[in-house]
Amino acid sequence: MASQKLSSSLSRGGAEDFDIFCVQCDRDDIRLPAFGYCVDCEVHLCQTCFNTHRRPKSLCHHQLLDKDHMPHKQNLSKSIKSTSGKKNGDLSKPCTKHTKEVIKFYCHDHNTLICSVCVILEHPTTSCNVDYIPDISEQILDSMEYKETLKDIDKLTDKCCQITKDMKKRVAKSKTSLEDAIVEIENFRKEINKRLDELEKEVKDIASTIEHDNNKKLKTTETVCNDINKSLQASTDTLKHLNTNKKTDQLFAELKIVQQLILHNENITKQLPTTNDVDEYNFESNHAIKKLLQNEKSLGTLRKGERMQPAQPMNKTAVPMKMSTPINIIVKTSSDKNDCYISGKAASPQNQLFVADNSNSSIKMIDIKTDAIKQLQLESDPWDITIVTRDTLAVTLINIKTIQFISFSSNSLALKNKLKVDGDCRGISHHQGKLAVTFKYPGKLQIMDLKGNIKITVEKDSNGDNIFNSPRYVTTNSHSIYVSDIGTDQVIWFNWQGEMIGRNVDIERPRGISLLDDGSLFVSDYRAECIYIVSGDCKDTTTVLENVENPYAVCWCAETSTLYLSTNSYKAERNNIIKMYKMM
Repeated sequence: MASQKLSSSLSRGGAEDFDIFCVQCDRDDIRLPAFGYCVDCEVHLCQTCFNTHRRPKSLCHHQLLDKDHMPHKQNLSKSIKSTSGKKNGDLSKPCTKHTKEVIKFYCHDHNTLICSVCVILEHPTTSCNVDYIPDISEQILDSMEYKETLKDIDKLTDKCCQITKDMKKRVAKSKTSLEDAIVEIENFRKEINKRLDELEKEVKDIASTIEHDNNKKLKTTETVCNDINKSLQASTDTLKHLNTNKKTDQLFAELKIVQQLILHNENITKQLPTTNDVDEYNFESNHAIKKLLQNEKSLGTLRKGERMQPAQPMNKTAVPMKMSTPINIIVKTSSDKNDCYISGKAASPQNQLFVADNSNSSIKMIDIKTDAIKQLQLESDPWDITIVTRDTLAVTLINIKTIQFISFSSNSLALKNKLKVDGDCRGISHHQGKLAVTFKYPGKLQIMDLKGNIKITVEKDSNGDNIFNSPRYVTTNSHSIYVSDIGTDQVIWFNWQGEMIGRNVDIERPRGISLLDDGSLFVSDYRAECIYIVSGDCKDTTTVLENVENPYAVCWCAETSTLYLSTNSYKAERNNIIKMYKMM
């Protein structure tokens, strides 16, 4: 076929007739006189092809003959050979700068697809690492680069879906809050006379404008993300088709184009409205308007509210508290082979204290009135413990990725069922049939039911960044979850939907945490050797106890107004004692 094509080209008359012509250009239907000859490829070349022929690495050792020394007879049965023995017949994408040229080369230094003119003018092989695509394209089939590009497409697709989902949820919450605010406006309006009609309309218009803006942001997000997803799906289909049909050159070129498309779309998603652009509101009525109606200029204000809906009022200011002199409770028993390491505790109203002894792989039940201890040996080291029902505990076993349930009575402990979990479980807290569990590798928070069905997994924030580094303890009430993270030195606040509400970064090394009834929480600071009360909104921190050696796990019993504290001292024998403080 090649000789037929060349013979056909030779038959063309006029200025294009030459005795010896460039075979490489003739393949692109361009007839130019021969300027030299490649001995290895056995073809004649024009001046441009002759000057650039050895620039690709694969052709750098080819022997060239100039016009005076080249053969003066042309063998039309020969064609230019590549080092891979392939033709470039499936390379057809035109160069964006030189539209009459086909892309045949790839510059590694500039990560770009180029044509032969680009090689000469902008990417000379003396300064750039340039390869002929057919020589390197075979390696792209089912390669890591190919697979990673498909993963990047999937990741960006998922991200767009999540952005849209979060925005829908946020707009719905904002709409609900605005509806509640309008109800407050209308109730307040009933107390005053008709002269407030205009002011009422103005505030409602503000709410309507905000809702309109929210819907506009949502529509923009949906439209852009849908367009990106369609584009990415088309690219995925193209890549898979080329890969299946082993169209390596096209696959290579298309892969590079898709990678640039991914980067471009990533930049687009960064410019989209985020959930931080949509707020919730409540209405603050102006009480002075009742007396000074003529002088007031507004009915009230639509104020951005807290990003949560608490089920009960929270104590937003840490309340100063006085604690008694501590009473020492000895927790080491005669059957213990090691000094204790009390990593977790839970207290019942019946003056029972349950402790997880990590170094002795056991759970201990201590009668506070008599100091009597019942001990249950476990198959692995426990970390934390929580009371599930009046007669059941749940314990995390870190080394075997298990939550063990334990029944208890006034004088006995017994193993019950257990749940397998998907990581190194650490802190655990129960509330109304749900467990909040922290995991170390990787750092995450999971909310599950008592059968182990995972409801929510929290790992990343709205920007896709990891929230946790090394989460340890968790404590819960009806509307909040608090997690201490010893890697980021923060106490992080969530709601039961897994949304992060706030953080406290005032504590140097937060370890144990335990909630009070008013919504504030005890936090132990291992480095500062203090016990703090942190307000429920994580904004205020008040010191309760100072100079407490190596404080670790804490447990607050509201019914007895008692704080229990264990230590993690370098002097191991000191860890055999739990300190008990009574609130004064």
